[in-house]
Amino acid sequence: MSQEEFKEQVITDGLRPLREKMGWLGKGWVLLLLIICGLGVYAYVEQTRYGLGVTGMRDTVAWGLYITLFVFLVAVSLVGVIYSSILKLTKFEFRRPLTRMAEFIAVAAILFAPLAILVHTNHVESVGSLLVLFLTDGRLQSPIVWDILVVNTYLVICALLLYVPMIPDLAYCRDRLDDVPRWQQKLYDILALNWKDTPRQRELLERAERYLIVLVIPVAVAIHTVTSWLFAMTHRPGWDSTAFGAYFVSGAFVAGVACVIVLMFVLRQFKGFSRYLTDRHFDYTGKMLVLLALVYLYFNISEFLVPAYKMSEKKGELIQLLFLGDYAAMFWGAMIVGIVLPAIVPVFKKGRKPLALVILAVAVIIAHWFKRFAIVVPPLEKTFAPIQVVPPTWLE
Repeated sequence: MSQEEFKEQVITDGLRPLREKMGWLGKGWVLLLLIICGLGVYAYVEQTRYGLGVTGMRDTVAWGLYITLFVFLVAVSLVGVIYSSILKLTKFEFRRPLTRMAEFIAVAAILFAPLAILVHTNHVESVGSLLVLFLTDGRLQSPIVWDILVVNTYLVICALLLYVPMIPDLAYCRDRLDDVPRWQQKLYDILALNWKDTPRQRELLERAERYLIVLVIPVAVAIHTVTSWLFAMTHRPGWDSTAFGAYFVSGAFVAGVACVIVLMFVLRQFKGFSRYLTDRHFDYTGKMLVLLALVYLYFNISEFLVPAYKMSEKKGELIQLLFLGDYAAMFWGAMIVGIVLPAIVPVFKKGRKPLALVILAVAVIIAHWFKRFAIVVPPLEKTFAPIQVVPPTWLE
C-alpha cells in the first residue's frame, strides 16, 4: 500500500464512526449515562435542601468526595502532556495513534474538575459572584488563587493542543461528510478555519503545535504541583510535606496512562480500530505503566517512611489510622492494586496483552480514586484544636 493509499484509508476509517448510526450498545450506554445524570441531579437537590451534611462532610471534615474527585480529575488530565509533548519531543513514534485520545481525556478531565469545586460550594448559581470576588478580592498569597489561575491556563492550552492539530481533520469532515445535517456542515466549515492544505498553512500549523507542546509541559507540571500545595502549605499531619508536588505528579501519570489504556481497548474492540491500535501499542503502554508505577512507588515509600520512622504524636496517629485503623483496608487495597500490581503485572508479556492490560487499567483507575480519598479525608480527622459541643460519634 502506497503512502497516498494509506492516507486515504486512514481518512475513510476516521470518518466512518461519524457516518454510522448509533447501535443498541451505544444507546444503552447513553441511557446509563442519563440515569447517572438523573441520580446526580436528585442528589444535588437533596444537598441543596439539607446542606452538605448529607454527603458526610461536617465541621471537622470539610473536604470529602468532591475535593477527592477534583484532585483525581486534575491527575487524569496530566496524561495529555505525556503523549502530546514528552513522547513527541523524544520521538517515540508509537504514540501517534494515542495522542488524540490522550488530549481528549485531558480536556474532558480538566473541564469537569472545576465543576466538582462548584458543587462543593453548594451554590452553583452563585458562580458569577464567586468569579467577581476572585477578580476583585483574590490575594496572590493564597494557593487557592494560584490553583484557579493554573487550572484555567492549563485548560486553555490543552484545548488549543487538541484543536490546532485537528484543523485538517475538521476540513476533511467539511469536504467529505455531505450526508450530515446542514448545521453540522456549517460547524465543520467554521472550525476548519478555511483550511486549504497549502504549504504556508502547514508551516503555521506545525509552528503553533511546536510552541504548544513545549508550553504545556511546565503548565501541566504546575497544575498538579499547585494543587498539591493546597494541601502541603498547611501544618496538618499527612499534608505537611515538601515532596507533595512530586508525589502528586507521579501518581497523576499512572492514573492518566490507565485511562488511555481503557480508551484504547474500547476503540479497538467496538469501533474497529484494530488496524491502528495494535498489540504493539498495548505492549509499549504497558511498559510505560511499569516505569511510572515504580516512580510513584518510590515517592510513596518516601512519603510514609519518614513519618512512620519518627511517629510524632499527630503524624503517628494518622499512620496508625491508615495502616492499621479504619482506613487500612482501603489504603492497602489502593496501594497494592494501584501501585504494586501495575509495577509487576505488565513486566510479563502476557500482562501486556490487551485484555489483561485493560482489566488492570480499570482496577488502577478505581484504586487511584481511593488513593486520592485517602490523601484528602483521613488527615482531616486528626485536628490540632480541641473540639467541643459536638456529637460523640464525630470523634470516633
